[in-house]
Amino acid sequence: MQSVSANRVRHMVLCALFAALTAVCSQIAIPMPWGVPINLAVFAACMAGSMLGPVWGTTSLVVYVALAAIGVPVLAGFQGGPAAIFGKTGGYALGYILTALLTGLLAKVLGRRFWPLCGSMVVGCLACYALGTAWFMILTHSPLLTALTLCVLPYLPADALKIALAALLTIQLDRRMPRGLL
Repeated sequence: MQSVSANRVRHMVLCALFAALTAVCSQIAIPMPWGVPINLAVFAACMAGSMLGPVWGTTSLVVYVALAAIGVPVLAGFQGGPAAIFGKTGGYALGYILTALLTGLLAKVLGRRFWPLCGSMVVGCLACYALGTAWFMILTHSPLLTALTLCVLPYLPADALKIALAALLTIQLDRRMPRGLL
């Protein structure tokens, strides 16, 4: 049995690794003309929530956003700093925190099988869309239809694929990881 301090250190290391994974996944991006790229950050947020649970998964995304806020270039396109976090697409970066939290909470309640995991991740992704789109509308003075057209509809197919892959990877890692590692 591991000591409490060893368990805490393990969780902190995993939290840091998932923050780093999110930073790497943010750079794997397809730029869009209106400034909100298609990237793998949602995938990383879903993985953090499903693999680390609501507390440590959320913490890993808080660390990621905090790094961006202090200027570390972890956001898509190697952006960072207050201007990036509080700019027109910053709501999506903040929404990753909600994605990890809701995914982790729902996965804990619904279980770690494919469809329940997908449902958990969809709810988390919807929360990210809601926050990010509202933020975009406020800062750009765009109507809802314009914001949905620019910030949601083009991303749905890619996010559906990311969610399916994240659910499959979670299940596969559960089968292959030694018990108690995550």
